[in-house]
Amino acid sequence: MSFLKKRIPLEEGDYYLTPEGYRCFTEQYHLKRGYCCESGCRHCPYGYNKKTNSQK
Repeated sequence: MSFLKKRIPLEEGDYYLTPEGYRCFTEQYHLKRGYCCESGCRHCPYGYNKKTNSQK
């Protein structure tokens, strides 16, 4: 899949920092982005399963 990537300004609630210091994007951010990147994101609202490489 080829998507034109546009810059989405970050707002409060779009991510949080994990204890290790990584940025973890929330469901709110993923819905704003509008598509699944198929990376197995922790809060994916699109139902992607990295183990089976499929969406619900």
